[in-house]
Amino acid sequence: MAKLADALDLGSSGATHPSSSLGDRTRLIELDWPGFDNTLDALFPPPTLHASRLEAFAQTLERRGFTHAVVYGDREHFANLHFLTGFDPRFEEALLLVRPQGKPLLLVGNECVAYLPISPPWKLGQLRHERYQPFSLEDQPRNQSRTIEAIFREEGISAGSRIAAIGWKTYSNPLASDLPSYLVDTLRSLAGPDSVRNATGWLIHNLRVHASPFDLASFEANNVKASEAMRRIQFALRPGLSDQELLAEASRYDGTPLSCHMGCKTGPKRVSLASPSGNRIESGNTWSANIAYWGANICRSNWVAHDERDLPAPARDYVAAFAAPYFTAFANWLENLEEGAACSALFDQIHRELPQELFHIELNPGHLISYEEWPSSPFYADSQVTLSSGMVIQSDIIPSHPVYASTRAEDGYAIASRELQRTLQQDYPHAWKRISQRRDFLHNVLGIEIPDSLLPLSNTAGIVAPYALAPRRIFARAC
Repeated sequence: MAKLADALDLGSSGATHPSSSLGDRTRLIELDWPGFDNTLDALFPPPTLHASRLEAFAQTLERRGFTHAVVYGDREHFANLHFLTGFDPRFEEALLLVRPQGKPLLLVGNECVAYLPISPPWKLGQLRHERYQPFSLEDQPRNQSRTIEAIFREEGISAGSRIAAIGWKTYSNPLASDLPSYLVDTLRSLAGPDSVRNATGWLIHNLRVHASPFDLASFEANNVKASEAMRRIQFALRPGLSDQELLAEASRYDGTPLSCHMGCKTGPKRVSLASPSGNRIESGNTWSANIAYWGANICRSNWVAHDERDLPAPARDYVAAFAAPYFTAFANWLENLEEGAACSALFDQIHRELPQELFHIELNPGHLISYEEWPSSPFYADSQVTLSSGMVIQSDIIPSHPVYASTRAEDGYAIASRELQRTLQQDYPHAWKRISQRRDFLHNVLGIEIPDSLLPLSNTAGIVAPYALAPRRIFARAC
C-alpha cells in the first residue's frame, strides 16, 4: 500500500510496523493515528439559509392542504425547530407557528427572549416572536402573556383549520402526537377533533435529510473536535484512572452543544449509556466512551488490555472470532456506502456478514445524524430509501456478546455529489483538505476503498483498535 508521507502526519515516525494476519482480508498493523491540519474556521450560516428552509416548509404546508403548522421544541427535542429558525430553546419550551403566507410566529418563555438574537431569521426581521410564560420554568412569572387559546385564535386557527403538528417522532396513527397535550387539546378544541395531524416525517424523512454545505462544514468541524477528544481519551487511558477523570481530563469539553449525553464507563458492572461513576480502569475489563456534538458522536469500545493475554480466558480469541469479522463487515459497509446505494442492501449485508446468533446487532446498522444524534435511519429491512447527496450518516453498527463484549467504530460520514464536493472545496477549504486526507488514509493505509461520493468527517474514521492499552495496533485490510 502506498505511503502518505506528503499527505498525512502519522506521528513522530510516520511508519507502519509489521502486521499480523487474521485471515485473507484483515490484519493488525501498528502505526500512529493520522494527524491533520485541524484549523477550524469560524462558521456562520448564510443569511438566506433559514429563510429558504421556512419558505420550503410553508410551500409543503400549502401543497398538502394544511392551513397551519406548529413545530414544538424543548431542550431535548429542539432539532426541527432549530433547523427552521436557528433557535434552540435553553431550559424552556418553544413553539413555532407557520402559515402558508405571512411571517411565522415563535413563542418563547421568559429566559429565551434574551436568546432570540441567536436566530438569523429573527435578526433579519423574518420571524415574529411573543412571550408565552407557561413555557418558562416552574414558579417563574406568568402574568404578562396571553393564553395559548388567544394566541392560536389570532393566528387564524378555528373550525375547519388543518394543522400539521411537528414533534420528534412519527406514529402509525396520524392523529397521534408527542406534543404536550395542553397544546394539542387546545388546537383540537378550536379546529376539530380530527384536525391535528402528525407531520413530523416531513422534516426528519424529507426536508432535513439533505444537509446544506454550511451544515456539512459545521458537522465536520464538530467531528474534528469530538474525534480529537476520543484520540486523547484512547491514548490517555491507563489502569488506575477513574472513568470520570479520563473523560474530564482528556475530552477538554469547550461548551460546544451536545447531540446526546457524553459518556465514559468501565468495570464488570458497567451499564450501557450510564454516566461515569468513578469506576477505576482495570486491565481485563471492557471500556467504552462517546463524545457527541451537533452532527457528531464519536464512540469507541474495546478491552482494557495490551493483547489477548490480558483478556479473560473465554474471550482470548476475541480478535480473530469477533473484532476482526466486525472490522471486515464494517469496511465492506463503507465500501458500499455511496450515492444511489439501496439502504436495504446495506442492512442485509451487515446481517449476512455479522450473524445475529454471534453479534446480536439489535439496532439499525447506521443512521442519519444531525443536531440530534439520531433523527431517523434509512437502514432497515426492506427499506425503499436510496442514499442521496447531503445525507450525513453515523456508522453506528453495534455488536454485543456475553463473552466478547463489543467493539465499535462510530464516526460521521457524508454522501456528496460532485457538485456538493466542489462547493465544499471552494467555500470550506480547510474542511475539504481534511476530508481528502482522510480518504487517502482509508484507501492507502487501511485498504478500505471507499466510494468517490463518501466523505469521512471524523479524524478517527475507519480506526478500530481492539486493545485499549495498545491503541496504535489497529485493523487494516490485508494487502
